[in-house]
Amino acid sequence: MSAPQQHDAIREMEPEDVQAMADLEARVSQSPWSAELFAGELRVAAAERHWVVAHQRESATLLGFGGIMFVPLDDRAFEGHIMNMAVDPDHQGNRLGTRILHRLVGVARDRGVESLTLEVRVGNEPALALYRRFGFGPVGVRPRYYGDGSDALVMWVHDLQSEAFSERLNTLVVAE
Repeated sequence: MSAPQQHDAIREMEPEDVQAMADLEARVSQSPWSAELFAGELRVAAAERHWVVAHQRESATLLGFGGIMFVPLDDRAFEGHIMNMAVDPDHQGNRLGTRILHRLVGVARDRGVESLTLEVRVGNEPALALYRRFGFGPVGVRPRYYGDGSDALVMWVHDLQSEAFSERLNTLVVAE
């Protein structure tokens, strides 16, 4: 695995990112989101969603993205759901996915979120390894979850506000 690229940056998603996100999604996903779905995410209240994009500073080329949804449990408590993440295949293996997920987890922790969940295609070993590094563990399978009939593994991580989780995040050493 190579070192993080110092010429890229992570920032909040903007309207001009939508088409590039859809194009990247079409390259890496067997069940891609459309540009219309990504554009719709921009119309959702910031209290309910947060999206980030990774791009090259010099060219503004989109390298990856990730989004999280916040689900209220009661008046004060939320859990988070990682909705979608993607990294350009030409930039995989340089910890960009780690940096994107680290940013999303940081936003969740800042909002007081105690647990996160996600679905990942069974057999997507690079994604599974990424999520395991963050402490996500499998809790079940959603049969035929994806449009092509593939199953999804449901994963959770709890105790995001704990000292142990803070220590885990510190071991991931994320440069920006």
